[in-house]
Parts: sequence; C-alpha cells; structure tokens
Amino acid sequence: MMGITATSGVRPRRLTDIGESEQVVELSLTAPKPGTKMDAEALAETLGVDDPTRLVIQTERRQVLVRVYPRSPLLETVPATVEDLTMDARGRIRIGRYYDESPVTWRLWDPITGSAQRGIIFGTTGAGKSRLAHAILIGCKRSGITTHLADLKSGQSVPEAVGQVATHVTTQTETIHMLRGLVARAQERERRYGVEGMGRSGFVRDHPDPLEYGIVEEANRLLERGAPYRREAAQLIRELGRTGRSVGIGIILLAQAGHLEELGGSDTLRAMLREGEVILLRWSSGIMSGIVSGGLLPPGTRLTLIPKVLGRVPRITRYGQTAPDDDTDANSQGCGYHLTSARPEAMMRALMIGSLTPHPGHDPAILALYGDGPPPGRPIPIPDTPVRPTPGEIPPDPDEDHDADEAGYDEEDQEQEQPATAAPPPVPAGPRTIAQRITTALAAAGGTATTGDLLAALAADGGREVGRGSLDNTLRAMRRKSAITSASGTHTLTNRS
Repeated sequence: MMGITATSGVRPRRLTDIGESEQVVELSLTAPKPGTKMDAEALAETLGVDDPTRLVIQTERRQVLVRVYPRSPLLETVPATVEDLTMDARGRIRIGRYYDESPVTWRLWDPITGSAQRGIIFGTTGAGKSRLAHAILIGCKRSGITTHLADLKSGQSVPEAVGQVATHVTTQTETIHMLRGLVARAQERERRYGVEGMGRSGFVRDHPDPLEYGIVEEANRLLERGAPYRREAAQLIRELGRTGRSVGIGIILLAQAGHLEELGGSDTLRAMLREGEVILLRWSSGIMSGIVSGGLLPPGTRLTLIPKVLGRVPRITRYGQTAPDDDTDANSQGCGYHLTSARPEAMMRALMIGSLTPHPGHDPAILALYGDGPPPGRPIPIPDTPVRPTPGEIPPDPDEDHDADEAGYDEEDQEQEQPATAAPPPVPAGPRTIAQRITTALAAAGGTATTGDLLAALAADGGREVGRGSLDNTLRAMRRKSAITSASGTHTLTNRS
C-alpha cells in the first residue's frame, strides 16, 4: 500500500482527474519499503495521464515525489549557443536540459585530476546521436581541444565536421590507423612523463601537450560481430581508456546497437566507462539489459521509455472522430538519460544543434557554431597501407575479474595475441598507392580536377575505398613534394609530360 498526498494547490477529487489538470500537480507518496521502484507507465494509467513523459518521479528511500505536467516539459527544443558549447572552469560544456531547466553537462576535462575523459552515447536511428556528436566536436574546437574524428557512415553523420577537426577519416581501415596513432601518442607521453625525466604523475593541459580526443561516430560498424577489425579496434579502445586518460588523450564512441555484444562486449565497455560519461537516447531492450548487467546501472533501475512521439497520441477514436494527421511525427530526438550524472533517472533533452530541417548542403547554423579558423592541433598521419583483419573473439581485459573459460579465451590464445600497437603487416606488392591513383585521375582529366572529381574517380578506378581524410592527407603530401599545386579545391599536376 502506498500513501498519496497532493502537495500543490490543486486538489483533484479523484486520482484519475489529475491527468486532466491544466496546472502542474505535485504528489508526495510514501512507498511501503525503501528502494521501491516506480513504474511510470502504470502510475500514469492510475493518474489518468495519457503520456508518461508528463510525469517526473524523484525517489529517496521511502519518499517519492511525483510531478505531473499538463504536457511534457521536454516537448520544446532549445537551440544551443556558443556559450553553452564553450568549456567552463570545471571542464564541462552544456549539452542539454532537464525538465526543471537545470543544465545537462558533458565533461571534457577534469581540472582537478588533469584527466581526459571516456564516454559513449547510445541511441537508435534518428535518436539524435549526430547532433550530440556535433555538440562535443564544437565544444572541443571552441575550447582549444584537438579532435580526431572517424565518421563511419562515409562521412554522412556529421558532414559539417570536415575541416573542423585535426584528423577526419571515413573508413574502417583509416579508423584503425587513427586509433593506432592515438595509442602511440599516449604511450609516447607516458614514457616522456615518467622514465624520460619529466617526473610527472598526471597530465597538465598545454604544458606542453594539448588535450586530445578520438571520436568514433557509428562505432557499432567497427565493433559489431563480423566487422573485419573488431578485435584490434576493441583492444585499441580499451588501451586508450586505460592509458590515454592520464596523459590527456580521451576516447568517445557514438553507436546504435541492439546489444552490447555488438560493441565489442560489455567487458570492453565496463573498462572504458567505469568513470566516464554515458548517455542513453532511445534504446532497445537488449541495450538496457546489457547496461544493467554490465554494472553501468544498479539492478532494478527503471527508466521511463522514450517514445518516438512526445505528447498525447490517441489510440482510440470515437465514431465520427479523426485523429490529427500530424500527431505521429517523431519529435523526441535528443531525449535521453545521462546515466553517469547525479540524476541518472531524470529524463533530459539535448540542446538543438543546427536547423530543424535538412539542408541541400552543409547546415549554416552548425557551421556558425563551429566558427571560423582552423581546428586546433596536429593531425594523425594516416598511412596508405592496408590493415590485415584480426579474426577471432575479443580477449577479456586482464584488469577485469573474469573466468577465462567463460569468455571463450584461454592461455594459449593469450600467448598468440598480438599487442594492440603492433606494427602494420608488410604491404603486399601490386596495389597502387593513393598518390599514384590521384596522378592517373588528374592525367585523365587533362591535368586538373576538383577534390570531388578525385573522390569520384578513385571510387570508380577499381582500387580500395579511399575516404576524404586519406585523400586530403595524400594531396598535402603531394603538394609538399611539388607533385601538384592546389587552389580553392582544384588540384593541378605540376608535370604533365
């Protein structure tokens, strides 16, 4: 049995009248025992509330405070400002708001410990991951933080980020090279801070090294079962989570997945997220059960499901009634939970980044938030060499408490395991380099071609896939060797003979 007292000025005659109130109604409930979890959907039905997102539930031991709004307090979107996305003195940017307008923040740096951060954003298609990716990328650029981005949706997830980050890659092969480069930088800093005489136990920003992040958008494509580089990618991410944070190099993943096994398994994520930032947008039941079993949320935690449509959607219409034709438009993009914040069970909504509707090209509102000027930091060189796939299951983290047999991994496998930062295998003879292919494409075009023309030519010449990041890096190298000249996105061979 649960006692209920109305604490606001509204005094409904019946509980089911609460759902019809045009004012905010606040109820104080006394649970039968401490730790009782509230079922928002069942409570909404009891109170006559047609949309569970109109309820805000707060609990502490036996006390439960329920606030019922006339409409979802997160229905409206609020645009982000440059001030929101500029890091504050505590190393945070504002990325969203709670129902009571309190800010939702994402920590990019811990000024007390000097550590970079680890983070992951889960969400289904259309849940708002890409807008949050932009928020983090903009925050990094505005705050002088070096970012290295892998956009594994062929660069389509965050196209405005081209030219706004130090490194930009779009293929899985390039992403492995990027992650190897980040691990190598982290290990070099670790040696320099310790053995080589700096005598430093932690990271001091910009003395002399910058704060850096590797960000992987659509990380599920890299880590799902069957992905060619799943094993090495998981090891590199794990190593960055272990070594990178204390030397100023962090890792952030954005992914859609039905289960944690599609992201390298809960072992990889537990090691990375124990002290990181975790945001859950619209989710699947498999992801939720994996997060709870992986220790990222306490057992028994109940989060209100996030529907595609916020607000009342009539399921029953009487004879002669017709439902509005726009009441099923998805409008909950950016709604979610910041699971590692002080309010993990409070629904949030991300600030709006950019325009509400798509543009035929880059969104000018997003570009305005990035601002003018080059991105901070130096890029990671992306070599024009193939990466040999690493088949097999991902070995467990030796720092985690695991039974090796249960993980499907034994000592013999461990002895055969290659280190995460092993040098790439020798390049087999035969395939032409990207530079050679660019030269051929330019010659076929009469010696001059635009960047877009070159991308199209490389995609059609029968060679391996080349992303925009690899193309840009190769063009820079060719300019240094005076093989080409470039102006306003057009490239010309210097020797046409």
